[in-house]
Amino acid sequence: MMKQKESAQFVVCLNNDGYKASLEVGKLYRFIPDEEAEAEGLLRVIDESGEDYAFDSTRFHRVSLPAPVEKALLAASHS
Repeated sequence: MMKQKESAQFVVCLNNDGYKASLEVGKLYRFIPDEEAEAEGLLRVIDESGEDYAFDSTRFHRVSLPAPVEKALLAASHS
């Protein structure tokens, strides 16, 4: 199996029904690749609490970001 590139991966939230305190529609979230969760139709996402949780993948859309944007978002999330 090929290893994915070592960059961060981001998704945009499309639906926060039932999770209004944890997710904001239109906001970018970092997700953590998790093959077991993805096999169940879930994405492991770092939500508003700063912790990672598995949410239904239909709540999100994966996005590719230019390297400078990715770097800035990662730096902001660690400050």
